[in-house]
Amino acid sequence: MLKIIIADDHSVVRQGLIQIISEVSNMEISDEATNGNELFKKVLKNHYDIIILDIKMPGTNVIDLIKNIKLHKAHIPILILSMYPEEQYAVRVLKAGASGYLTKESAPGELVSAIQKIANGGKYISSKFAEQLADQLGDDSERPMHETLSDREFQVFQMISSGKSVKGISEDLKLSEKTVSTYRSRVLQKMKLKNNAELTHYAFKHNIVDWKYFPFENNEMMNI
Repeated sequence: MLKIIIADDHSVVRQGLIQIISEVSNMEISDEATNGNELFKKVLKNHYDIIILDIKMPGTNVIDLIKNIKLHKAHIPILILSMYPEEQYAVRVLKAGASGYLTKESAPGELVSAIQKIANGGKYISSKFAEQLADQLGDDSERPMHETLSDREFQVFQMISSGKSVKGISEDLKLSEKTVSTYRSRVLQKMKLKNNAELTHYAFKHNIVDWKYFPFENNEMMNI
């Protein structure tokens, strides 16, 4: 019996997953977590065969969380469940240590297949995305600019695009404001963009930021 822990801050999503998995004879949801800290503590304390992790939870950077989990419990496969298309995040989370990436619009049968595949030591992405990756091999001209960023640069890019000020980013990431400004400069240089407005436009175009949380009334981002 595969023991699975679900980490998602939306109870409706968790209940939906529980209903799907409860119909599979060799799987069970043995635990739940509503944020990254809770998940990490439970993973360290208990035994699970699979982690299903939402890519966006309050106060959690999924890349750092994946790396921390794999550092302490390297054997546990992690399936990322996301509202974002695979081309935005899949490669990055797989490099961090996740075993699979599945969008929330996927059919229930695909979720079960993904769990079974990573439980057997495999990696899971959709066949469509696998074809896209194959087409891009050896052709850097097809690679989106944000994929050239390091994990920390990408994190800073997301926060700037969401309206965070340098001070706010500094406090959240526990970095000096000078260091955050340096990361911002690297992001602009690598992505060949000029300012925060262009970063925000790029993020909007590529569906990288969760726009329902975007503070449109906040103009601090223009002053970084």
